[in-house]
Amino acid sequence: MSDTAAPEQFDVAYLLLSGTTTASRAAELLRGLLALGFRSVIALPTLNASRIIAPRELADIEGVQVVESYFDQAIRPRPPRGVVMFAPCSFNSLNKLASGIADNLALSVAAEAIGRGTPVIVGPSLNQPLLDHPVAQASLATLARWGVTVIAPVDDGRGPRLAPSEELLSVARRFACGE
Repeated sequence: MSDTAAPEQFDVAYLLLSGTTTASRAAELLRGLLALGFRSVIALPTLNASRIIAPRELADIEGVQVVESYFDQAIRPRPPRGVVMFAPCSFNSLNKLASGIADNLALSVAAEAIGRGTPVIVGPSLNQPLLDHPVAQASLATLARWGVTVIAPVDDGRGPRLAPSEELLSVARRFACGE
């Protein structure tokens, strides 16, 4: 008999995104989560992410709900249990998350997921100096200790960028009830 139990399956997935240039990949990630079979996919852009990609562009993807308020019906009275993917996760959001600071909706949803032990996947999108910063390194180690899956940035020759969508989605795939 195997000691490794199958991971819990979820029908809800969240895509939290912060304001980095790679936020423009949000639509690709949302479509990927839908293709994995999640019945409900909720996008939560931070205010800075909304400056990179308009929430209406995310809302135009059939099957995606964009939530911008704590009072949105999709997350009331409490966000439903689900897989949380925070990608891209900026330097600011990464360090706030690891410090337990939840001063916006995206960070609040991620903090709650960490607290209740549901899967959290973080895809940092940091340039090399920010990735090498001692606080970022400490935050990455803290999140890993808490059971958060961190998908490291990939350097394609132009400096570190958000990991490829396929790599991020392969982690989410393990928890999708539709697979």
